[in-house]
Amino acid sequence: MSGQQQVVVVTGASSGIGAATARLLGARGWTVVLVARRAERLAEVAVDIEAVGGRALVEPLDAADGTAVDAMAARVLEKAGTPDAIVNSAGAGVWRWMEETSHDDLAAMLGAPFLGAWNVTHAFMPALLARRRGVVVHVGSPASVAPWPGATGYTTSRWALRGLHEALRQDLSGTGVASCHVLFGEVSSEYFDANPDTHEHIPRVGRLIPTITPERAARVIARTIDRPRPQVFDPPMLAAMQAANRLSPRLVALVARRTGRRREP
Repeated sequence: MSGQQQVVVVTGASSGIGAATARLLGARGWTVVLVARRAERLAEVAVDIEAVGGRALVEPLDAADGTAVDAMAARVLEKAGTPDAIVNSAGAGVWRWMEETSHDDLAAMLGAPFLGAWNVTHAFMPALLARRRGVVVHVGSPASVAPWPGATGYTTSRWALRGLHEALRQDLSGTGVASCHVLFGEVSSEYFDANPDTHEHIPRVGRLIPTITPERAARVIARTIDRPRPQVFDPPMLAAMQAANRLSPRLVALVARRTGRRREP
């Protein structure tokens, strides 16, 4: 994308992939709308963006709150115009069996990523369609392709996000607006620090996939905005696993089950 200053809305922008994406696009001169619940962390990211010549609009809110998101969208449209891209990178989740997952846990996991992605995309969709241009990037998980045991609520929320993306692909055909689903393996962000009992539940086969940095993930997202594709995997080994899943889903499911978390006797 080139020409006038571009505008991007990034959820989960206070840390990890979201913050790295916001900083990268800000360094390219974009106006970056920073969305997350932690106002102090958003302010720090905004300082970094403005230090390299970008423009940042700080919007601290819970993207799962549709009313708050609608109000945010109205402010953004007035101050910055229609976004050229939306990056739905907010995500929460703990890897637990269904019986270990509380109602509040599930609500939080459905709130981010699914409800947040729905609300933000929904709020800007009329403007995107009116302009007939834009890219929506959903940051997903391999769990939406090949689930593993012991992460029931997490997997459900990622399948919901994938369902949103697939439905949008159908809805947006011929409109000039693109929906993209980007899937990463393990990323060296704060996620596993915030969920210390999660890392040990990665299936052994999944540990063969290299860990990437938030900065690498941000570069993948930026390339996807530049050249939209329906589905993007990084590292490339994830694409190979997806291909194997298409050829033999029962075998992939068996490997994930055999190398994944076991129930305590």
